[in-house]
Amino acid sequence: MIKKVSLSLFVLFLFFKISSQQNITVFSPNKDLKFSLEVSKDGLKYDISFKQKKLIENSALGFDFDSGQFGQLLTVGKVSKATIDQTYPLIMGKVKYARDYCNEIVIPFEEKTQKKRKINLIVRAYNDGIAFRFEFPKQNDWNSYVMYEEKTQFRINGNPKTLLMYLPDYINSHEALYNSTFYDDIKRETLIEMPLTMEFPGSVFLSVTEAAIRNYAGLYLVKDNEGLIGKLSPKIGQSKIKVIIDEFPHKTPWRVVSISDKIEDIIESNILTNLNEPCKIEDTSWIRPYKTTFTWWNGNVTPDSTFSPGNNFATNKYYIDFASRNNIDLHSIYGYAETPWYYDDNFNFAKAGPNADVTRPIPSLDLHRIGSYAKSVGVGLHLWVNWKPLHKKLEEAFSNFQEWGVKGLMIDFMDRNDQEMIQIQEEFLVMAAKYHLFIQFHGSSKPSGLIRTYPNELTREGALNYEVYKWATTVNANHDISIPFTRMLAGPTDYHLGGFRSLPKSEFKVQYTNPFVTSTRCHMLAMYVVLENYLTSICDSPKAYEGQPGFDFLRKVPTNWDEIKVVNAKINEYITIARKKNDDWWLGSITNDTEREFQVSLEFLENGKVYFAEIYSDLNESKENPNLLKIETVKVTSKDSIKLHLISEGGSVIHFSQVKD
Repeated sequence: MIKKVSLSLFVLFLFFKISSQQNITVFSPNKDLKFSLEVSKDGLKYDISFKQKKLIENSALGFDFDSGQFGQLLTVGKVSKATIDQTYPLIMGKVKYARDYCNEIVIPFEEKTQKKRKINLIVRAYNDGIAFRFEFPKQNDWNSYVMYEEKTQFRINGNPKTLLMYLPDYINSHEALYNSTFYDDIKRETLIEMPLTMEFPGSVFLSVTEAAIRNYAGLYLVKDNEGLIGKLSPKIGQSKIKVIIDEFPHKTPWRVVSISDKIEDIIESNILTNLNEPCKIEDTSWIRPYKTTFTWWNGNVTPDSTFSPGNNFATNKYYIDFASRNNIDLHSIYGYAETPWYYDDNFNFAKAGPNADVTRPIPSLDLHRIGSYAKSVGVGLHLWVNWKPLHKKLEEAFSNFQEWGVKGLMIDFMDRNDQEMIQIQEEFLVMAAKYHLFIQFHGSSKPSGLIRTYPNELTREGALNYEVYKWATTVNANHDISIPFTRMLAGPTDYHLGGFRSLPKSEFKVQYTNPFVTSTRCHMLAMYVVLENYLTSICDSPKAYEGQPGFDFLRKVPTNWDEIKVVNAKINEYITIARKKNDDWWLGSITNDTEREFQVSLEFLENGKVYFAEIYSDLNESKENPNLLKIETVKVTSKDSIKLHLISEGGSVIHFSQVKD
């Protein structure tokens, strides 16, 4: 369903203005957001205002190439302008259909110097954000570049509260705790991961990230004396060269600044998928969301039985049978005791040996037999692989995987987002689509809305998550609550959900096999609704689930959605999200370590319809035994509200199903 892009001179005149001083301005359709560009002999500077208040001001744009800097002594060509208003389907997304509605300007620049290099700046003003990127058109004397840096600044006006992640270096797993600090107190000369989120006085919210990262390096931020400045991930083995482009036309990723006076609007926004190209996969009928076992998390435990646990058929059959009787789509195979399921001379997932071969399953595994058995009971396979040996035998491996009955891959240990790794990730997606396989990126950088272009990318990690429970006490409800306001703003977030062995924080202990978790059972259930994720893990052991309260919820909660409504939210404190699938709504609410109670309006339900509300909630006794919960069912309509009581590190989930006439 595509609506035609509209071009109206009258409307364009209202939102677009060029002054004689070379000031260029574009407004959002509702006029709340304004992007202003000043072109002078000293360079390009931009401001972003929300409801007439400058949030970003006097911020530089430009590049440092091997052929010299770009950004000064420029002439402005004829500016083109358009209003874009189109609706497109999302095969995987927080909504079934998304609206791309903005005002766009394209500003052509040409150097006055002898080089005469040409670059276009494209700016889009949405009602919930501003996005800009640079375009390198074909030209006679300049059709390639070596870039040393993209000199994009974000100079913040004021001292907003800021939620952000620091990273130690460009080679990293993109996993760390989030820091809550004031802007003035942000560490200097330290890499900052995006998205980062700010709250200005008067409840104005701003988040910075990027969209459509393709054939380019990922961007970080660093604070210096001039404010926040972009730092591209360098090519491996040196620090100077960031991007090499051999042929024009070429476009940078979008720099995205989401802004609203409601944090709920930023969470609901589809601005990142709006900024990506339409789906490149011609036949998408095979693409769907999944639930999967993830036996690495629990230690691949099996009951005391007649078979030996390990890299063998019997161990995997035990989990396949569990998946089959509980309507879990996939069984994930990683190997056993940190040893891969495929031949690897290092016997180590993270550090693949030079002769590691993902086309050679370990003989004891009998992968062909596992695939046949899984198919016979309606379960697919999901394989975990290191990216290096996979990339060496890309097509052969993917062809084999399809033959073995594999539905998709977790590709891990990339730990980079330089230009080469960004290109490799897209190679994986393209080849996977050819063989009808989904991709789950682990040890990876954040998403950038590419799920619209390649919907077979179901999820990414790029977050400190529940795997940490196996070896540390770092992750808890206080970390969980930061994710919807930061990492999840970039897109699907893989988080190792499903831990059902909860202890109070005061009693928690590290345990690598059958690990414990903190937070209540209801908090754990609510994370399946709060987080956007299209490959949901059921990562604990069968014994931890079957017969336990709340497992019925995991069996039936959807993994893809038609609509989203953020009911309430306060950064780093609590959030309640309702998501719709077909006629049903699912609501998840989590808190940090503070107990709280609030009324939740049900106005998101369809008017005139009556719903059964199946409510899972904490008990007072859950403070001592966080695995306890209460389940009750009541009838409600859109005119009603429900009181939620969340204990410390608690949560609640509700399934709303229509009462049939």
